[in-house]
Amino acid sequence: MDSTTIRPATIDDLPAIRGLFDESVYEGQTRINDTGADIDNFNEAYLGDSDHDLFWVAQRSDAVVGMIGVQEMDEDVIEIRRLRVDAGHRRTGIGTALMEQALSFCRDHSYMKIVLDVRIERGPAIELFKKFGFYHSRTRESDGHKLLDFYVDLYQECNE
Repeated sequence: MDSTTIRPATIDDLPAIRGLFDESVYEGQTRINDTGADIDNFNEAYLGDSDHDLFWVAQRSDAVVGMIGVQEMDEDVIEIRRLRVDAGHRRTGIGTALMEQALSFCRDHSYMKIVLDVRIERGPAIELFKKFGFYHSRTRESDGHKLLDFYVDLYQECNE
């Protein structure tokens, strides 16, 4: 089995990133009103001057098979975005490795809270978030689909 490398994304990864995003739309795992503006403006959204908005890819052999990003929402709050794993590589630890990368970044940069949202249909992702200590804070409707908001407070870790 090929090993997986988690590395910062580059602009050269954009076609693979777009493919993973489009796959999630096709599978109904992305909100209908999610235009993918951050993907369309990838350079500005994740590769610009900010050291708080970053994106990583999971690479196996020469193929990008997963992705995850973080974007700062407030001085102490960051959002995990775009966790995706190629359908043929799910349940192999790639999602876990991507989450570990994002959470490590958030801890290293002293964020107090991490938020994310997910469609209710993404059961394995929801279980992954719970495994990492995320709490379900609310359920909301978006274009007839249920969207779950999750968070984890890191300030508790800072005080332990």
